[in-house]
Amino acid sequence: MNEFIEQFILESRDLVEQATAALSILEKSPQDPEALDAVLRAFHTLKGGAGIVDFAAMERAVHAAEDALSHSRAADHAVTARVINDCLACLDQVVRWLDLMEQSGEVVADADAQADALIARLVHSVTNDRPLAPAIEKNASASWSNELLKRNPGMRQQAKTAVRFIPPADSFFRGEDPMALIAALPGLLMLEAEPVGEEWPTLDALDPFESILVLTALTGSTGPAVRAHLEGHAGECEVVALAAAGPQGSEQALTPTSRDVLKAQLVFLDSVESRTFIGRVASAGRVASNVLRYCGLGAQADLIAHATRQSLDDNSPRALREQIARALEAQAPLSAAPTSQAPSRPEALARTLRVDAERVDALIRLTGELTVVRNAIGHAVKLAQADTSSLAGTLKKHYGALDNITSELQSAVLGMRVLPLRTVLQRFPRMVREISADLAKPAKLLIEGDETEADKAIVEMLFEPLLHIVRNAMDHGIEDAAVRARKNKPAIATLRMRASRQGDRVLIEVDDDGNGVDIARVRQVALEGGIATVESLDAMSEAEIVDLVFAPGFSTAASVTELSGRGVGMDAVRTAVGRVGGRVSMESRYGQGTTVRFTLPFSVMMSHVMTVEAGGQMFGIPLDAVVESIRVPIESIACIGAAQAIVHRNHTLPVFELARVLRVREEARDQEDAAMIIATFGGQLGGIRVDRIGEPMEVMLRPLDGLLSGIPGLAGTTILGDGRVLLVLDLDGVIQ
Repeated sequence: MNEFIEQFILESRDLVEQATAALSILEKSPQDPEALDAVLRAFHTLKGGAGIVDFAAMERAVHAAEDALSHSRAADHAVTARVINDCLACLDQVVRWLDLMEQSGEVVADADAQADALIARLVHSVTNDRPLAPAIEKNASASWSNELLKRNPGMRQQAKTAVRFIPPADSFFRGEDPMALIAALPGLLMLEAEPVGEEWPTLDALDPFESILVLTALTGSTGPAVRAHLEGHAGECEVVALAAAGPQGSEQALTPTSRDVLKAQLVFLDSVESRTFIGRVASAGRVASNVLRYCGLGAQADLIAHATRQSLDDNSPRALREQIARALEAQAPLSAAPTSQAPSRPEALARTLRVDAERVDALIRLTGELTVVRNAIGHAVKLAQADTSSLAGTLKKHYGALDNITSELQSAVLGMRVLPLRTVLQRFPRMVREISADLAKPAKLLIEGDETEADKAIVEMLFEPLLHIVRNAMDHGIEDAAVRARKNKPAIATLRMRASRQGDRVLIEVDDDGNGVDIARVRQVALEGGIATVESLDAMSEAEIVDLVFAPGFSTAASVTELSGRGVGMDAVRTAVGRVGGRVSMESRYGQGTTVRFTLPFSVMMSHVMTVEAGGQMFGIPLDAVVESIRVPIESIACIGAAQAIVHRNHTLPVFELARVLRVREEARDQEDAAMIIATFGGQLGGIRVDRIGEPMEVMLRPLDGLLSGIPGLAGTTILGDGRVLLVLDLDGVIQ
């Protein structure tokens, strides 16, 4: 993929997220000037980026959205919900274009029809459904358009469309500003104003409340975009598609800014070194070509592209430098109004750095190997401590220093993989808004703690589970407006997403003020579906009954909808979260609401494990799943059919023989007590009997790949200090 297109896609996705977030704020506070400015900045930057990569269709569509928002600011009124919807639709289309570009590596070629539809929709929103005035397209022989080109010869190369607009005399009473309308034409190059008659009336005869204007303009945009811009405005309008200009003669075409950019490319090529040659020549050639095309000098741009290829083949910038210099000599500058530039933000750039994901992964692998070496030295220290020589003390001292350095390096490396949760949470306000409209259930979403950070893999995994929770909350939990009114609840329901960091765990809560979980209904569905028996249900607490909603195939919905009701959502949530070492729980308050809580590891790469031995092999159990380690008398383990159980802290817990579950050789035991780990798996407590309990360790997990990938019950591997491979277990997978 071209490096410019790759950078354009990355930056555009960031800008789409910024614009979407700001539009969400505008929806709640339509007159928020800061949010409106943020949206306009994002759209303006998107438009500029599209221009750089020659994506004209996207440039026109985004420009129309920018115009719609600018109209609200110029008119000093709140941004309407319709304009917000259309701007969001524009962003959706931009995302689809970016996806296509990512697949093909090229600018989308057939996007004009989609852009025209968006432009018409946005213009229609701004005009508030006023009667449409026909935009009459005539041939290029219209005398006024020819005269306009003669008066402005420097525009001949750039102009694609000529416009003549005579607004009705009572335009001002209609709430219209004809001059502002034409000044906002997409790709406007020049604008002239003349009186309807042959000359302007005298001041004493001038009626300030009557429009007597004839407005003519040249634009660099196509006829459909211009006509869409003028839709909904009364008056006589002519739109003329201009014939392509012939070969470039001596007309002025380069603006002062364009010339400055071309001169900068010559300076850029002066300091070419062997290691930067390809990048500098390709960059300078691309920029110079884009500048010339923007100014309507397509032939000159083609010569620049040819010279760029020649320079790369010759391994010398000479051909490109000479061609840029010839382009500067051939074109005299146009006078142009000074353009304002956004102030630079070096302090922001200094805080942000794009790093290739492969480089980060390579650094993480090296850190993992360093962790293995550290554990090996720790093992050597233990062996040396059996000796009375001073070697043990020296090793222990250096091991302590290495341990500190490794821990700091691990924290720094893992910090490179973290992302703020806002990257996923900010996608939900709009989703809640759309679901609320579809279900006719007024609801708002409040987000707290979206600056909380977590590992990239965790953040990327979160969207689907949270989506299931939000859909269930809107479909099942939150009541209709009429029902809420009878319960004296606020007409607008509230969903809250809260995120926080607690030690090495990340906590995310989704809370709603709906009806909560109907315990009686859950019991009925569990019985009918064979998920639980009457006896087991009678022995369950309310919290345990609520937890049944995570069972595969469980659904209390009376019918299947587009949002939920198939019985796969909550089970998929627990599976996805469990796959990264997290846990899901639900707390319900019948008639008041429900809270779903995700407890996730901060990092999926670094893990704390408890080592255990079973069948002569060493295994690791994730420390966050371990509740406690105990020793129990053999006779206290009761046999229930083919299963085993113990009574611990007034609870009957199932017991699993780890060696038997893993089907490894069981060692003969002659001890009076049994070593056991009390752990959580599948949302339940249970005992895991092992031969011996080791020590807790901090390890760098390596995911299983190759033939071992996909084996259930294994979370990953690491290397012990003595060189042995430690298999880290996924208890949910092991027990299932």
